[in-house]
Amino acid sequence: MARGVGSYSRIVSWLKLLLPLGALALLSTIFLFARSSDPVENLPVATREGLAGRASEMVTSPSYSGTTDDGAMLTISAESARPDPDTEGRIRAQALDAAMSFEDGSRIDLSAPEATIDDESDAARLTGGVTIRSSQGYRLTTDALDAALTRVEVESDGPVEGQGPSGTLSAGKMRVEAETGEGADTGAVRLLFTGGVDMIYQP
Repeated sequence: MARGVGSYSRIVSWLKLLLPLGALALLSTIFLFARSSDPVENLPVATREGLAGRASEMVTSPSYSGTTDDGAMLTISAESARPDPDTEGRIRAQALDAAMSFEDGSRIDLSAPEATIDDESDAARLTGGVTIRSSQGYRLTTDALDAALTRVEVESDGPVEGQGPSGTLSAGKMRVEAETGEGADTGAVRLLFTGGVDMIYQP
């Protein structure tokens, strides 16, 4: 019986020694890891150089709708769009379609393979061959044109040609604008052809 008590005493004595040593070892390990790890070391940090590459990010099927100062409804959609890497506040769009619906019930649709939209000037430039379709019976094409986003104002860079309500038409320039002046209908628009207009009448 005495031998059992002696063995028990020796075990307790060893445990009194080993347990504090084990606790000390665990604390040392915890502090070691704490010193070797920086809490911000693995956080994702965005640098200016890294953000510069985001100009290549693309948005698919973007769309926009709003009302111009003239009261026209404007809708714009595109196949894709991305920020212009060279100019802040400018967007490059592919396969753009735009529609302007006017208060007098008429409508003009524009489509182009490429376009740039400038936020500062509130304007869009359509390039790559633009198609203009009007509810008045016009279907015209031109190389490029500029269109305002806050008012009814569309102007081609150069010649336009195509079909009119009465036959084929070509002109040095085309402009779409709201009618103004005394006697003008509210919300009415007009298409102006200048720079030498040729029309072949087809009854």
